[in-house]
Amino acid sequence: MIHEPQGRLQRASLRARVTWLAAFCVAGAVALVSFGAYMIVRKSVYDALDESLRTRAVAVATGEKINTPDFVGKYPAAFLAAGDVKMGVLLADTGQLLFPQGSERPPTVEQAWDVAQGERDEFIWTDHKTESRVIAVEYQPDQAIIIAQSMSPQRTTLAKLSVVLLLIGGAGVLLAAIAGTAVARTGLRPVQRLTEATERVANTGDLRPIPVSGDDELARLTHSFNAMLGAVAESQERQRRLVADAGHELRTPLTSMRTNLELLLASERPDSPTLSEEDKREIQSDVRGQLDELTTLIGDLVELAREDAPQVVHEPVDLVEVVERALDRARRRASNDVRFDVQLQPWTLLGDSSALERAVLNLLDNAVKFSPSGSSVRLNLRQIGDGSAVVEVADAGPGIADADLPHVFERFYRSSEARTLPGSGLGLAIVKQVAQRHGGTATAGRAPEGGALFTLRLPGRP
Repeated sequence: MIHEPQGRLQRASLRARVTWLAAFCVAGAVALVSFGAYMIVRKSVYDALDESLRTRAVAVATGEKINTPDFVGKYPAAFLAAGDVKMGVLLADTGQLLFPQGSERPPTVEQAWDVAQGERDEFIWTDHKTESRVIAVEYQPDQAIIIAQSMSPQRTTLAKLSVVLLLIGGAGVLLAAIAGTAVARTGLRPVQRLTEATERVANTGDLRPIPVSGDDELARLTHSFNAMLGAVAESQERQRRLVADAGHELRTPLTSMRTNLELLLASERPDSPTLSEEDKREIQSDVRGQLDELTTLIGDLVELAREDAPQVVHEPVDLVEVVERALDRARRRASNDVRFDVQLQPWTLLGDSSALERAVLNLLDNAVKFSPSGSSVRLNLRQIGDGSAVVEVADAGPGIADADLPHVFERFYRSSEARTLPGSGLGLAIVKQVAQRHGGTATAGRAPEGGALFTLRLPGRP
């Protein structure tokens, strides 16, 4: 039961919590101000009453002295009643309290007798039985004047003040609750739109952005949410495009392989014409080539999907070692008599060494594929003086046509010259993604040798 109020507050809506918070804050402020105002007015009222009593008592004490103490008994009681006061004289030698006939006896305390005996100059106190304020001052030797005044007017004034403050405070809390509700409804409308958009995305997959108004924190939150929706939409589009392109690329080798396999199986039937050994060898060679093509395509698809996934790159990488490992693999995989002209300068960066090696290897394989037999592939790693280095791979092939330059890094894009050569059309797309993931860029152009020039620019330090 102790945690029930907290549980109820947590179950309440954000709008209700904002309303209650505004009401509680205003209630606290009103209560504090009202209490302070009440205490100040109360002190002022009672100080004024004490000053009035003191003035009267001093006027009597410093006025003309009457030696016969029975003058008090003969004082007209009506005068005292009109002033709402009680008066008396304390006689210390006889222990008597004299007061006018027909009037009420003024209250006394022990300290008032001390004033009559000359031990105190004055003493003021509140008598709760008669609800009055009383003062005792020295009158003559062994005598003291007592004057008491009712506190009813002051208490009535303070009671009215407390009622007024209570009403004003209640009205203030009510207005604060209303204002809090209005502010919550208006201020939380973007949050409500975000909630509705989130539910719409979860239920329908609709990634349309939501309208943005204003430039406050909620507007920035809405911008961030729209940016997230855009990123999700772009990711889904890339996935759809990848699946569609992969299906298109896989369809051709699978169809060819199926045709060849059906032809081989059909030739084994008793009532079918047989194939010569040379035809069988050609079909088997085609099947092996198609298997190799499928293996390469599937490997590139897996690599591309892995590069699409967000990864944290923080491993120190020696780029020279990465390039040398890629160069060794490219030399082993080169089928034609191609030489490599290599110049490397030291460079390090934070990144994924295996991904960088795959990117450099793709550039080298691409250069070897288009280079004629006996030519050379130029491989340079050099610093360019702006906090980055470039890996340049240039071949002596036919180069890249101007119409193909803007598209060479797109997935599954293959120029008319490359369609007759082995490949999946994904190698350069992987290069571009690796470069972007490491904060760099990949570009294509023409080499001075006349062939293609691919540049992989990466940040780091010598």
